[in-house]
Amino acid sequence: MFRFDKQRRDEALVLVVHGNLDAMTAGDFKAEVVRIAEAKELKVVVDAAPLTLIDSTGVGVLISLFKRIRAQGGQVYFAGLTAQPREIFRLLRLDKSLDLFATAGEAIAKMASS
Repeated sequence: MFRFDKQRRDEALVLVVHGNLDAMTAGDFKAEVVRIAEAKELKVVVDAAPLTLIDSTGVGVLISLFKRIRAQGGQVYFAGLTAQPREIFRLLRLDKSLDLFATAGEAIAKMASS
């Protein structure tokens, strides 16, 4: 099962992703990514601490979010990756090209200072 919550913390939109983000569950989240980009949210933190599993479709949705926001001059930070999701990011070398933080709080603080 997958769900996401949106929260406003300081100037950032925080997306908290829960459960399994895979081909079966990514549809609604992908639509939300499009809405976020169209709303011109320029500071987004993806809090993946409650995320338990991600597949290539889920990674694709997160990369889509990253590319859409960056194309508008915004920032997307990822936080709280553990276990299988962290390993997928490492295997795909996304840990080398994306901004990853241990916690959403650290990501928000960095975003606020930049």
